[in-house]
Amino acid sequence: MATMVELIEMMINEILDQNDGEAKINRSNLAEQVSCVPSQITYVVKTRFSSGNGYVVESKRGGGGQIIIKRVRPLTKHEYLQQLVDSIDSGLTQQQARGYIENAIRVGALNVREGTALMAAVSDNSLAKVDTDIKPLVRADILKNAIAGFMLN
Repeated sequence: MATMVELIEMMINEILDQNDGEAKINRSNLAEQVSCVPSQITYVVKTRFSSGNGYVVESKRGGGGQIIIKRVRPLTKHEYLQQLVDSIDSGLTQQQARGYIENAIRVGALNVREGTALMAAVSDNSLAKVDTDIKPLVRADILKNAIAGFMLN
């Protein structure tokens, strides 16, 4: 069964696919459709539809919070991966890292084997001996450096 985050992501992706890569959503209406709070919609947009994941997001205040998401497809694998590296903050949760990796696979910047290896490298299991305080920083550094390595090919 899909998690709430995955369900929201799938719904937004369906809208993007149906409208040539552009989705105009009302945060409150979408939250009502999936029986969640609007802040969960905001979370999904921030973690799954960021510029590093190949999207441009415009947010409009008022009226239930209209959000416009546009899918941007960089011309090359290298350009996409560079955008991804540039957009990774100083710290990442395992779920955020998974979102970045899954989107890179979906757009063809990474293959499934590369993505699986990256997920293993940045998983909570791999970082189990790292202090909790710095785990997000270490995860972000590993992901950035590994992606930079893929850019050399």
